[in-house]
Amino acid sequence: MSWITTHDLDAFTAAAGPCLRAEPAPHTVLLTVTASLDAAGLDRYGGGTPEFGWWQAPDGRVAGAYLATPPYPLVLSRMPDTAAVELAELRAAGGLPVSGVHAGRAAAEAFVRAWTARTGAAGTVEERHRLYRLGELVPPDPAPPGRARPATEDDRDLLVEWTREFAAESGGGAGDPARAVADRLAYGGATLWEDGGRPVSYAGLTRTVAGMVRVAPVYTPPPLRRRGYAAAVTAAVSRAAPATGALDVLLFTDLANPTSNALYQRLGYEPVEDHVVISFDG
Repeated sequence: MSWITTHDLDAFTAAAGPCLRAEPAPHTVLLTVTASLDAAGLDRYGGGTPEFGWWQAPDGRVAGAYLATPPYPLVLSRMPDTAAVELAELRAAGGLPVSGVHAGRAAAEAFVRAWTARTGAAGTVEERHRLYRLGELVPPDPAPPGRARPATEDDRDLLVEWTREFAAESGGGAGDPARAVADRLAYGGATLWEDGGRPVSYAGLTRTVAGMVRVAPVYTPPPLRRRGYAAAVTAAVSRAAPATGALDVLLFTDLANPTSNALYQRLGYEPVEDHVVISFDG
């Protein structure tokens, strides 16, 4: 049993890709982030050099993987507790920094226990997410006024502003907002809801990977909320997603926000599993 680490994205994709693609829903973040790095460059999420790794079980199978895009938390796949413990010990022994971890609860908790035992750094849960998969789409009824349309280059400045506001509000981020928007516009991953010809809400789609696509982000400016725009634009991108080749349409919610969880369930999204983002002190 051992971890193999690399800065070579192609080597990681060749080795760990089959394991991740076998279960695309729980591995949505790993798959979509690596797809973005491949398409938009290894600096897509900042100036730090991305790092990748996979864990081989005793029979030689790849049964775990991770990626690091500094300064963001490590993203872990599903993996045996043994693999999570070995990864924590490997990074601690090498003096490699870990700002936090983003994973399903089992892998995250196993890693945190081992990291804290080895380094003394305490973990703090920053975010609790629920992963949902679309069942049968139920469009909002009544629908709000307006229509969905693909975002274009003319919307770039607005999307950058809204992406920045979303990141500040959610506490997350996907690197430089301008870079994120340029990437989305390049592959058609941004949709706006217009009311009276004015954009009022925004929903993004990741690239489709392994028959899976994820709705992210969904943002409506505070003065325009509680009018049904977020539900409408989410329904629009969810309806359009299969045209990209997606069999699974996914999204994450913040478990601290009961409004969004209820909204997406009304649209036909069904719970898959819970994920956590945990940061470390020091």
